[in-house]
Amino acid sequence: MRLAGLWLTDFRCYRRAELQFQAGITVIRGANAQGKTSLLEAVAWAATGRSFRGVPDNALVRAGCDSAIVRAEIVDETRTQRFEAEIHAAGRNRVRLNGHALTRAKDRAEVLRVTVFAPDDLQLVKGGPAGRRAYLDDLLEAVAPRYAATRAEYERVLRQRNALLRTGIRNPDDASTLEVFDAQLARAGAELAAGRLHMLDRLVPLVTDAYRELAGEADVETRYEAAWYDGGDSDLEAALLAALHDRRRAELDRRVTLAGPHRDEWRLQIDGLDSRVHSSQGEQRTLALALRIGGHHLVTEVTGSPPVLLLDDVFSELDEQRAAALLEYLDAVQTLVTTAGSVPPGVRAERFLTVDDGRIEEAA
Repeated sequence: MRLAGLWLTDFRCYRRAELQFQAGITVIRGANAQGKTSLLEAVAWAATGRSFRGVPDNALVRAGCDSAIVRAEIVDETRTQRFEAEIHAAGRNRVRLNGHALTRAKDRAEVLRVTVFAPDDLQLVKGGPAGRRAYLDDLLEAVAPRYAATRAEYERVLRQRNALLRTGIRNPDDASTLEVFDAQLARAGAELAAGRLHMLDRLVPLVTDAYRELAGEADVETRYEAAWYDGGDSDLEAALLAALHDRRRAELDRRVTLAGPHRDEWRLQIDGLDSRVHSSQGEQRTLALALRIGGHHLVTEVTGSPPVLLLDDVFSELDEQRAAALLEYLDAVQTLVTTAGSVPPGVRAERFLTVDDGRIEEAA
């Protein structure tokens, strides 16, 4: 699949924008804060329904407007599909595919897939565990879209359970409701954790290979840590349910859910040392890049179709050797590259665009 066209109305700094894309590399140049990243953000939002910059939907609507519109045309070997979304500053968004309401996240994932490389990816390695959990879950949805519903169900029950804990268990009905939430959380949490663990069996070797291609010989190891799960062959659902019961007193005191996939850690190591505290920033940046490359290749292997690559100013963060290695390692797929300066000599772009204050022009 590839992106053939993109139309924006009142999205970020764009009053209106219309772009056609080719199958190769498109380079988007411009000074900072002119709208380069917003173009990639619109493409990624069409694919995932979320901003890769971590902002709420209402921040995507141009200042002073009630809504933004994102339209995209996606083509593959057999058909052309048209995606359209109204993103509202207040209220629910409206998303349609080929003129029909699109309500399931799994359907969106099967229309367009993207792999995003951004400077903030460094936080995947040096930041807290929440970013690594989100990386795993986003990738899990890309390779197996059914997990979007599992993730949503887990997050819904977790919110409801935490709300009940905050108000306190004041009567038998509250206690009964908590038991129901326990069962629901254990069921969805076990399915989510099982998906993560199964995916890691295939992902980790790809990340290791990518790191070696980028930085030379080094041993990359990972470890999935869940305080509620012993790592053996135990029943995940039963293990999580037991952990919730064991922590009941502490949860009532602290008024928050203390066991489940939302608290798990995926630990990354280089040559046996925790990359968060023992690796140089260059090693951390390379590992973050390897995570994106490994994920990109996993999605390609599982789905048979490489995602569209969105490279947001990544070459400014890489030395010449790593930039060259990235260019050689990635498959020849549709790629959108933003830069405030030059691109490495190895980038053979089909098209150059310039962005200035939300205006897009063709460049030589």
